[in-house]
Amino acid sequence: MNLRSVSLRTYLLAGILLPVAIVVLVNAVSLYRKTLQAVNTAYDRTLLASAKSIGEQLDVHGYDEDAQLRAIVPYSALEAFEADVQTRLYYRVSNLHGELISGFGDLPVWQGRIPAQPPYAALVDFYDTDFRNNQVRVAVLLQPVASPTGRGMAVIQVAETLELRRRLTRRILIDFLWQQVLLVVVIAMVVLYVVQRATRPVRRLSRELQARPEGDLTALPAADAPRELLPLVDATNEVMSRLAHLLENQKRFVRDTSHQLRTPLAVLKTQVQSALRGDVEPRQALHEIEDTVERATVLANQMLSLAKVEQLRQQADIQVSDLSEAVRNVALELAPLIADKDIDFDIETAPAAVNAHEWMLRELARNLLHNAVKHTPAGGTLSVRVLADAQAAALVVSDSGPGISAELQPRLFQPFSAGDVRSGSGLGLAICHEIVRALGGTIQLENREKDHRTAGLDATVRLPLADNPT
Repeated sequence: MNLRSVSLRTYLLAGILLPVAIVVLVNAVSLYRKTLQAVNTAYDRTLLASAKSIGEQLDVHGYDEDAQLRAIVPYSALEAFEADVQTRLYYRVSNLHGELISGFGDLPVWQGRIPAQPPYAALVDFYDTDFRNNQVRVAVLLQPVASPTGRGMAVIQVAETLELRRRLTRRILIDFLWQQVLLVVVIAMVVLYVVQRATRPVRRLSRELQARPEGDLTALPAADAPRELLPLVDATNEVMSRLAHLLENQKRFVRDTSHQLRTPLAVLKTQVQSALRGDVEPRQALHEIEDTVERATVLANQMLSLAKVEQLRQQADIQVSDLSEAVRNVALELAPLIADKDIDFDIETAPAAVNAHEWMLRELARNLLHNAVKHTPAGGTLSVRVLADAQAAALVVSDSGPGISAELQPRLFQPFSAGDVRSGSGLGLAICHEIVRALGGTIQLENREKDHRTAGLDATVRLPLADNPT
């Protein structure tokens, strides 16, 4: 049976009632044995009394080996010891040699021996045997007999059928079993009630989830949830929060893509139609088309980068990368742009291992450096520094551009918030902000003042160092 298909109620019932049933069975067997032993002890005392009563009816002539025993025991003398009409008593009196003196001659002669420590203050032995197709309990008493005319030893055997003993034992056992069955039923009812009460919050949460409209990923209420259920509720809310975040990013990506790509595609279509009609020279038309395609390509690549940042954020494996190495590689890639504007470029790096995917560090450095190169005037200065202290690594990019205007500063890191829509899509800083946030760091853009005027912009990124750098 598949345990996953078993309900909690059935699982608890089986887990509780099965051990209880085993304990009840073991107790029943133990009770039966102890009860039978107690009943045998009580009725054995009666058998011994019967044997002693017979011993009082004996007479002897002669001494020891020459002793002649006589017994006058009417069967009515044993009726007083019979518990009911179903119990039968049999007796046999013989000498030490097994010669019958009185009683039932077909009762087997005792062949045993008296225990070293008999249960009673008498030379008595008890044993079970078969007699006349019935199981019987036999008491054997070695009874000394004395009279004025002799002295001898008699062997008195009294046998009793076992119907009464067994019936009494069964009645005690059945009464015990009925009590235990009632106990098991009570336990089962209590388990069912407790499980029904304990699983009520689970059923309520299930109904609430089923009744939710599609796309509702708000947190589950956990105010009245049992303490044992709180980890499940918290984990579910965490998963739903991540799903809501992913869904929101997906919606934003689709919305921004459809909105931002529509304009360059419409411009591209107009330029192609204009070229086909001959409104502009072919070479000029191709240059215009090339510029539009270039802007659309940059826009698409940046939007894909923004989506990839979110994808890497969800990955469980954490890589350790060197921020200084990523910055140097990006600076080498952008060297042609720097040389083309004759920028006085300075770079200073120190080893700084951070928990980040290498692509994220390269994309972060590429966007910051590209923006700095774009806004630095020809012949200006641009410096890049990678520093590290005991807790964090810092990337500082300082250009000599015009800085950030007051109206643009409140929406710096919002997508499509470029200062000049003709020179960029406004996604570069948004990508940097998302990367830094995913890595648990901070980013700041501050105008650098000199002689009471803006001398450039300092972009400072701080990222936590890796715990175990390789």
